[in-house]
Amino acid sequence: MKRPDQIKTAPEQPPGSRVPPGQFLTDKFPVLTYGSEPKIDIESWKLRIFGLVNQEKELNWAQFSDLKWETVDADFHCVTQWSALNQTWEGVAFSQVLSLAQPDASARFVMVHCYGGYTTNLQLDLALEEGLFAHKHMGEPLGMSHGWPLRLVVPSRYGWKSAKWVNGIELIADDAPGFWELRGYHNDGDPWKEERFWPELMQ
Repeated sequence: MKRPDQIKTAPEQPPGSRVPPGQFLTDKFPVLTYGSEPKIDIESWKLRIFGLVNQEKELNWAQFSDLKWETVDADFHCVTQWSALNQTWEGVAFSQVLSLAQPDASARFVMVHCYGGYTTNLQLDLALEEGLFAHKHMGEPLGMSHGWPLRLVVPSRYGWKSAKWVNGIELIADDAPGFWELRGYHNDGDPWKEERFWPELMQ
């Protein structure tokens, strides 16, 4: 496995100013999962890139590990109202992984697929700008409960957008809701706007 050779660090700010409204700080990183944890064999693990791409791609673990790794330092905000500051993730940038499949110009959104049937949607521009496929958290490989071997990390959105156990990236032209978005969670999930649930549920 290659060592990360690029570090992205959020601008230094007072801790209080980094906590979105309605959140509380914790020094822990709770496990929140819907359903049972999948049993994943790293020898048969695959990451498929498909949809609106010029060349569908499938990576096994050795191929993924051989890509250029990065370290990202960022705060993490869960929709259940806890925030953990200064979280360090190591993995491969979403933009680098996607470049292998040559996205079509018509692609504007991405649906992230995971073991167990979980999905979540994102604007493609956002995923390209800050998305990281992480294998390590705080210097150690992810535990199974936190998404081993690979989870997507999108620091500017609530944690349900940072999907665990990722195995697929689907590019689409029109937005479509994922697992939690279909069940009442906000389509965008910006913690600074408190976009937790469908607007009509908040009335």
